[in-house]
Amino acid sequence: MNIFASIRIALRALQINKLRSALTMLGIIIGVAAVITMIAVGSGAQQRIEEQIKGLGTNLIILSPGSTTIGGARMGSGSRNTITEDDAYALQRDITAVQAAAPSVRGTVQVANGTTNWSTVVYGVTPEYFEARNWAIASGKSFEVADITSSAKVALLGDTVASSLFGDADPIGQIMRIGKVPFTVIGTLQPKGQSLYGSDQDDVVLMPISTARNRVLGQGVGKLRTVGSVSIKVRDGEDMTEVESQIRDLMRQRHRIQQDREDDFSLRNLSEVLATRQESSRIMGLLLAAVASVSLLVGGIGIMNIMLVSVTERTREIGLRMAVGARGRDILTQFLVEAITLAFIGGVLGVALGVGGSIAIATWVDWPVQLSVQPVVMAVGFAGAIGIFFGFYPARKASRLLPIEALRYE
Repeated sequence: MNIFASIRIALRALQINKLRSALTMLGIIIGVAAVITMIAVGSGAQQRIEEQIKGLGTNLIILSPGSTTIGGARMGSGSRNTITEDDAYALQRDITAVQAAAPSVRGTVQVANGTTNWSTVVYGVTPEYFEARNWAIASGKSFEVADITSSAKVALLGDTVASSLFGDADPIGQIMRIGKVPFTVIGTLQPKGQSLYGSDQDDVVLMPISTARNRVLGQGVGKLRTVGSVSIKVRDGEDMTEVESQIRDLMRQRHRIQQDREDDFSLRNLSEVLATRQESSRIMGLLLAAVASVSLLVGGIGIMNIMLVSVTERTREIGLRMAVGARGRDILTQFLVEAITLAFIGGVLGVALGVGGSIAIATWVDWPVQLSVQPVVMAVGFAGAIGIFFGFYPARKASRLLPIEALRYE
C-alpha cells in the first residue's frame, strides 16, 4: 500500500467521525494559535523597546552631575552642580569617538498662547542636541549659534505642546509666553512618543541654552555655566564601554579628582539599557511561547487518546485487512498518517486563528505585534512532530495485532 492510498483511507476514516475529529484537533488548533500569538506579542514588545531607544538617540551616553554630602547625609545624584558647558566641549574635542556632546539645562514652566496655557518642561540646549538625540525638525527651522550668543527669544515646540497651545493652527511665527517672557516659535519637532520610563518626550519646549539661563530659569542656573546633563553621541562602530571609560578618565582629570575619591558625576550608557530591556523582552517572549506550547502537548495527548479508541473500535477491520494481505507496516502507516493528518489540519487552522488573533490584538488593544514566517513554520512543524510522537504508539499497537485475534474481537 503506497502513501497516497494510506492518506485517502485516513481522510475517509476521519470524515466518518467528523465531530470527534474536530474535537481532537481543537487542542492542536488552540496550541498553535497561542504559540503564534504569544511570539507575535513578544516580538512586538521588543520592537517597541527598540523604537523607544531610537527615540532617545542611538549610541547615547548621558553625563549627569554627581551627589553632594550635607551634614553626613548624601543628597543623591544631581544634587551637586559639577558639570559645565566647558566639560561638554572638551569631551567632543579630546575624544575622537565622541560625535557630539550636547549640554542642556531644564526646568518646568507655564507656557501660554492667548488664554490657553500649559505646564511643560523647558530645555535649554545647543545645536548639537538635535544630532546627539537624533531629533529631527518637523517644520520650521532650528536655532543657530548666533541665537545662543544673543540669548534670542526663540523656541521649538514638541508635538504635545504645539497641539495643546495652538490646536490645528500652524504655530510657526506665532508669539507665545514662556513664564512672562514672549517667545517666537521658529519650529516644531518630530513626534517621539513615550520614553522608556513612560514620560511623554513630546511635552517639551527647546530654546537656546543661554536664553534658558538668562531669561527663563533664572541666573542661579547660569552660575559657572553649569548644566543639568550632557548628551553624548558615540560614533557608529565604536566600543561603548571603552568610550565610557575614556569619558570617565577625562572628567576625573578635568575635575582633579584624586585616585581614592569617588566620581563627582555619573554616566548612564543607554546601549546597556537597550541590551537589558531586549534580553528581558526576549525571555518574556520565550516564557509566553513555552506556556502556550503546553496546549500543544495537551492536544497531542488528545490525539493519542482518540487514536487508541479508534484502534479498539476498528480491531476487526484491522484483522480483515491483514487477512487479505496487508502487512504490519501498512497498518502502522495508515494509523500514523491519520494522526499526522489530524495534527497537520489542526496546525493549519491554528495558524489562521493565531494570525487573526494577533491582528485583533494590534487593532483593538493598540499593542504592536510582529508576525514572521519563522514562528508559523515552527508551530506547524511542532504540531506535525506532536502527531508523529503521540500517534506512533497507537499505530504500533494496531500493527502488532494478530489477524486471528483481531477477527474474533467483538
